[in-house]
Amino acid sequence: METVTALYRYPVKSMLGEAVTAVTVTERGISGDRTYAVLDETRAVASAKHPRKWGALLRCRSRLDGSGVVRVVLPDGTALPVADPALDVRLSELLGRQVAVSADVPEHGTLERAVPEYEGGVPEAVRESASVDATGESITTGSVAAGTFFDFGQVHLVTTAALARMRTVYPSGDFDARRFRPNLVVDTDEGPGFPEDAWPGSCLRVGEALFRVVVPTPRCVVPTLGHDELPPDPGIMRAVARDHRIPVFDLGRLSCLGVYLKVLEAGTVRVGDVVRVQDAA
Repeated sequence: METVTALYRYPVKSMLGEAVTAVTVTERGISGDRTYAVLDETRAVASAKHPRKWGALLRCRSRLDGSGVVRVVLPDGTALPVADPALDVRLSELLGRQVAVSADVPEHGTLERAVPEYEGGVPEAVRESASVDATGESITTGSVAAGTFFDFGQVHLVTTAALARMRTVYPSGDFDARRFRPNLVVDTDEGPGFPEDAWPGSCLRVGEALFRVVVPTPRCVVPTLGHDELPPDPGIMRAVARDHRIPVFDLGRLSCLGVYLKVLEAGTVRVGDVVRVQDAA
């Protein structure tokens, strides 16, 4: 029996988030998830997918307090609400460029992604169009999903079976679910493997909410970076690239772990809720 074993939300894009015991699912995704992002002077969306430029964001933590206000905890432990102008000053100092936290999604919100050296990190056509920026990193420029700060899917799910599989492939790697920034971690009560590979097109009833499984989640460099007490480990994604490259739309075989979900019915989801796989609605 599949059950929800952990829930996470990330109020500010590319910052560390918070573990919660219950979430409200709306038609737009997890309430409070990626409601803010850091924008630069050109209104580009800051993303740790370009770690040389924005990786320091993963040294900050965003959380919702009891009154629903999003606060950012800076590396020195200072906590500031997103509406405080002092936060923009502190983040600009941390990142070495002028930035501001915003809830307003730019009409043409762009973000940059570093191109990994291993195969399967990006479609080959995208790799061929990459350019080297001022940081010396080979990058591509894409966009966020329309009207949101999501890269693509509304909700991201990772299974314990997939993490267990990767531990057998790369035993020295720490495949903590937090590296992959999921909203839902689901215990499939199975041995190592990728049961979620069979789910795209199906629906998942999770607590009160209903989701459609859209597509496997292509992975970027973020899981290799340091997250809180988890150290950097470039071997994490090289292992995924060796073991689990699968077709994604018409983009070719990409390194994937997890699946993206679309919300079909809103409701509350709690840790411990049963997950039922259903035929497409």
